[in-house]
Amino acid sequence: MSRRGTAKDKTAKSDPNYPLKKIQKKKETNPLSVLSQATGGVTPDIAIKVRCIGGSTHQVPIEIGSTQGKALAIHWLLGVSRKRPGLKLAFKLSSELVDAAKGSGDAMRKKEETHRMTDGNRAFAYFC
Repeated sequence: MSRRGTAKDKTAKSDPNYPLKKIQKKKETNPLSVLSQATGGVTPDIAIKVRCIGGSTHQVPIEIGSTQGKALAIHWLLGVSRKRPGLKLAFKLSSELVDAAKGSGDAMRKKEETHRMTDGNRAFAYFC
């Protein structure tokens, strides 16, 4: 039995605007709403502060304010986007913002990791 292209392949090869049709079907969203969703999703409520008490160091969980949380979220987003593969920082940052708005990506992983650390060190919370 010979392998021939399906009808789908024939239309894709015969139509010169086929890739553009795929792009045009995407839903456009407001970039500011994507930015606010991304920073809001990545913003942590609790952070870790290292304290030296009685000669030993402890990681103490502390609550942080909204402005400090937003600054930390933006710092994480920029740091993670710099580590992404690619040429331009604008493309890397935009893809990281879209991932963070969807609830995935390395910045969200960083937030979840921080929250897991604070849960593990909850016993030292009275050192604040």
